[in-house]
Amino acid sequence: MLEQNRDISNRILYLVKYCLTPYEYIENAGILCEDDCILAIGGASAFTRDEGLKVVELKKAYAVPGFIDTHIHGAGGFDSSAADRYSEHFETMCRLLAAHGTTSFLPTIVSEGNQKMIKVVDTLANLMDKDFYGAEAVGMHIEGPFLNPHKCGAQRVNFIRKIDLGEAKELIQTGRNKIKIMTFAPELDNAVKLIELLLENGIQPSMGHCIANEEEVLRSIDAGARRCTHLFNGMPQLHQRKVGLSALALVDNRVDVEIILDGTLIHPRMIELACRAKPKQRIIGISDAVEGMGLSDGTYHLGKSEIQVANGKVTTNDGVLAGTTQSLEKGWQHLAEASHMSRNDAAACLSINPARSIGLKNRGELKPRRYADIAFFHTETHAAVLTVSKGKIVYDSEQ
Repeated sequence: MLEQNRDISNRILYLVKYCLTPYEYIENAGILCEDDCILAIGGASAFTRDEGLKVVELKKAYAVPGFIDTHIHGAGGFDSSAADRYSEHFETMCRLLAAHGTTSFLPTIVSEGNQKMIKVVDTLANLMDKDFYGAEAVGMHIEGPFLNPHKCGAQRVNFIRKIDLGEAKELIQTGRNKIKIMTFAPELDNAVKLIELLLENGIQPSMGHCIANEEEVLRSIDAGARRCTHLFNGMPQLHQRKVGLSALALVDNRVDVEIILDGTLIHPRMIELACRAKPKQRIIGISDAVEGMGLSDGTYHLGKSEIQVANGKVTTNDGVLAGTTQSLEKGWQHLAEASHMSRNDAAACLSINPARSIGLKNRGELKPRRYADIAFFHTETHAAVLTVSKGKIVYDSEQ
């Protein structure tokens, strides 16, 4: 019920067929927003349409928390690893992500030379201090450069290097508290010291691009590493007699696992395996999308690596898989179909789970006093119809 004699011109009431909060299912739901936050949520009958209240009625749509993509290299022609050269294209990426239900993301950069990485991190930090129309960059993910050259994937092996704590400190300082995740190989010398440094600065150490054995992985987990970068990719395959990161990430409930949800980089049965093995709150869906997302087939870049997009498949010139062109809009449908999880739990893997993993306490859940980050999808096609970021409509399929 709205208060009497109060200016409500800054309020919007959204009415939908149903809502996933994501924990709760609400039939015929109403979501009342004021400025940038959710004021109230519940059954539509609980809300009165007072004079001056803006009402947005979406009879053929449902609502979920805006998706949070914590591992995405680019979209719409913007490559995060080349942010220093193409910063004018950043808003294109923000707009494109919003058009697919993503409201928050971490631009993710790959390994480069030290000075180049410093320049890119500085550019991204500056971009995050500005307001852009669309999804909001809430931090950045640095995937490298302290990786194992034998598992570099699409990254340039000449930019992979041993852990240098001085360089890590320089990157952290340049990032100005905006670095949320750093991917590293647990088997490298000084891995534990790097973990300690990252944790001291509020950064999640994420294990990946490695050939670490059981002892090396456990040492990093015990030191505080609580995340695995794109599970099954960039690490040894599951083996019945050799235990590495893939197996330990599945069975150690301290570890969050990223899962790429395009249906190509991970077979649907492997997604199901991960979702059956892990507690549902430890699963984080990611796009791992590159700058070709939203564009036609052709030649693009992932940092200095030239990549090819053909029929949605992304590879280097040598045929190595190099990310995806798929948004989380399709990814969460794929997750719901491939796993044994309910749609509520699948939605949580793209909202509250990633929010918790990087310390975003005011996002990822449709709840009073949380940011009004809301994605609305068509009940039949599951395509995004409306996206709201911090109370502002940043995508409307009818416009």
